[in-house]
Amino acid sequence: MSRHICLCVVILGVMNKNSGSFDKEIFFSALADRTRLRLLNLMRGDEVCVCFFVEILKTNQPKISRHLAYLRRAGIVDARRDGSWMHYRIVDPPDADAARVLRDVLGWLANDREMIRDRDRLTKICCAPQLPVNIQGAPLPAKISA
Repeated sequence: MSRHICLCVVILGVMNKNSGSFDKEIFFSALADRTRLRLLNLMRGDEVCVCFFVEILKTNQPKISRHLAYLRRAGIVDARRDGSWMHYRIVDPPDADAARVLRDVLGWLANDREMIRDRDRLTKICCAPQLPVNIQGAPLPAKISA
């Protein structure tokens, strides 16, 4: 029963329950949080394991997971499980206008100093001869073919 209820919440998160249209309020709320913007910036063009988000943003895994769940409800992030690892990537929202807004936001983030530092940290960690102890064995971010 509880699994069914959770599935309904996720579906209603993307679509407006009254009209069946895309829920703009949830979409824009997803973009109105600094941590979620930083997560989106780190996923730009990559599929990233959640452990890298924890390492780069220096926050705990439950907080990161809550923000990723919000982005999934908004219809702009998808997840893939690979054994014990969860990989996240950006997906186009089902609404063409929302997809255009998301592309514009990602372009804007690409020029922000803090976001550039986050991406540099991701690159530095991924290119290091050895991963930090808490993420050793984690799969490196994978480029997503466009």
